[in-house]
Amino acid sequence: MTALYRLPTTFQTSRYHLRQATPDDAQAIFDAYGKDRNVTRYLAWRPHESVSDTAAFLQIAAAQWDRGTGFAVVARPLAQPDQVIGMFHPQLFGHRVSYGYVLRASAWGQGCASEVMRWLVDHALSHPAIHRAEAFCDADNPASARVMEKAGMQREGLLRRYFVHPNISDAPRDCLIYAKVR
Repeated sequence: MTALYRLPTTFQTSRYHLRQATPDDAQAIFDAYGKDRNVTRYLAWRPHESVSDTAAFLQIAAAQWDRGTGFAVVARPLAQPDQVIGMFHPQLFGHRVSYGYVLRASAWGQGCASEVMRWLVDHALSHPAIHRAEAFCDADNPASARVMEKAGMQREGLLRRYFVHPNISDAPRDCLIYAKVR
């Protein structure tokens, strides 16, 4: 029998160290991007009003990790190990892994998301039980679409009125779906 897919609690790419997110990260995440309206524009959640909002999310993420259904990791540059610059959140759905990610604005355009997503996608698809790595983004978010392309995913299509991005609209918005399969 094949073991269930899990993400390691700590790993690194050529430029970033990643480790399991914990409630102790609440203040650093809140300060780095959790309260930033520009950063959270295309995300599923509104900017956090206080560090307790961030801590509440991290409690949920810890429970997902324990159940083996989600693996939120914080990213830090190897050159600046005390600086949280983002989070990647793979979630397991049977034979597929679905990704979400967020980076502080000062880290945009430096290749972090592409580098880490490439590692995550390759890691997932190397597991015998995983056959699909996927992510989606708002149709008006070309930077996120480029991240998925650079991670080796291919655009599969447009999902009409698919997801509510509450910082833009209360109505479901069109999204682009990307995936890499084996």
